[in-house]
Amino acid sequence: MSTSTTFVKKQSHFMQGIQGGVSIAIGYLPVALTFGLLSKSTGLSLTETVMMSLLVFAGAAQYISLSLLAVGTGAIEIIFTTFIVNIRHFLMSASLSEKVEEDSLWKKALYSFGLTDETFTVASTKEGSVNASYLFGLMLISYASWVVNSGIGFVIGASLPTTVQESMGIALYAMFIGLLIPSLKKQRKVLYLAGVAAILNSLCFASGIISTGWAIVLSTLLAACLVELFYAKYDQKEVIHNG
Repeated sequence: MSTSTTFVKKQSHFMQGIQGGVSIAIGYLPVALTFGLLSKSTGLSLTETVMMSLLVFAGAAQYISLSLLAVGTGAIEIIFTTFIVNIRHFLMSASLSEKVEEDSLWKKALYSFGLTDETFTVASTKEGSVNASYLFGLMLISYASWVVNSGIGFVIGASLPTTVQESMGIALYAMFIGLLIPSLKKQRKVLYLAGVAAILNSLCFASGIISTGWAIVLSTLLAACLVELFYAKYDQKEVIHNG
């Protein structure tokens, strides 16, 4: 196969990725704008807001980071919490690796950065295998939308009255509730997990022994372990009963 033919094919795959990512880019627009608005109310600068989106590119983790920054949490707690929130990426990466054509390690390292819930869904549901060119197109347009709209959101927030900017902090908690409600409707386990985590976090906070950031980290881990242990025992009892 000639070099020109290979280039045309790669370009075609790249454009297919761009087309596949348009819906993601549109979906990211309001969420990224809100992130920029909340970053301004949290006290971040425009540079810090854009750099966070450039370097992190993880919506849920960035929103949680804002809430932790708002209460004065340290860097170690924020990094650890981000790791816990994004630990699902190990599973997504393992799943996607079976669908992606073999390629050089540096290409895998590049497109692994752009792996999000949305890009994973589009790539994994595409018919047939996918290659690096397709993933680069898919993730580039998604990434660009998130970063650019984060900056635009901050600029819009800077033009709002001071009272409105200060009240935007409440929107952060409202967004978390909005993200939680659909999951509560689908699985009762999520309700238990949220409830146990809230109780544990309140106890940790009331004790005053550990900081707010570590209280969130510990309550999240303990709640996950306790709820999973409960369901494991419950499933075991169901098997014995039905057996």
